[in-house]
Amino acid sequence: MAEISAALVKELREETGVGMMECKKALVEANGDKAAAIKLLRESGMAIAAKKASRTAKQGIIAAEIAADAQSGRMIEINCETDFVAKNDNFKAFVVEMLAAAAGVPDNALAETAKAQVEAKIAEIGENIIARRNLTYQVQGTGAVVGYVHLGGKLGVLLEVGFQKAASLANPAVKTLLSDLALHVTAVNPVCITRDQVPAETVQAEKEIYAKQVEGKPANIVDKIVAGKLEKFYGQICLVEQPFVKEQDKTVATILAETGKAVGDEFVIRRFARWQLGA
Repeated sequence: MAEISAALVKELREETGVGMMECKKALVEANGDKAAAIKLLRESGMAIAAKKASRTAKQGIIAAEIAADAQSGRMIEINCETDFVAKNDNFKAFVVEMLAAAAGVPDNALAETAKAQVEAKIAEIGENIIARRNLTYQVQGTGAVVGYVHLGGKLGVLLEVGFQKAASLANPAVKTLLSDLALHVTAVNPVCITRDQVPAETVQAEKEIYAKQVEGKPANIVDKIVAGKLEKFYGQICLVEQPFVKEQDKTVATILAETGKAVGDEFVIRRFARWQLGA
């Protein structure tokens, strides 16, 4: 067997854009023949995929799937280069395939576990494709996971809500609450759930900005204005303090409490993710 030098591996990598390990494997299989190694890489789709990997891929689809019992859910983002490909049935079918492939895969590890499938699809479609991110929620305790995808896959939400009673999931009012909460997160784009999740440095920075805006006024007036503006700030970014998207005169916290009282349970939003395509 021919000796495979590091210089030869480097040459092949520079010509194809494929990783060092794959290049070395191809050279070993081709007995050191670089042209034959390139052919092997091209046949496997690796060379094509690697050459296209540097091209920007910010179009694509966000997809989500919730288990029938609402105890788990997952969401993925698969990017391509053009909106034309994103709307193609072939690409849409590939996203569905990747959503299934994401089952049991650690968060943001789909790009690695589905590398072969992605490279094959790049070779087939002729555009750079990226399995950008994947996320799975498993209910922690009693509760439910809900998902929502908007604008044809350009915006996606995954949300977990905690209950006290498992039976509440069958209640139509609770099902409405879950879907409405996902819709709210989609439309209003909260940053966090509660104000205690806002970093102290962010709060301090906001206070300094507000104080600067009313510079020159008496200290007691400044303090009141700053406090008022800070409350408004929390109401804009904290999910439970935001005006509910379907009833603007009530906060999300109020809706949670009212629904809980009506069905004899308590509800708490445990976590959420809101993805915007390419963001």
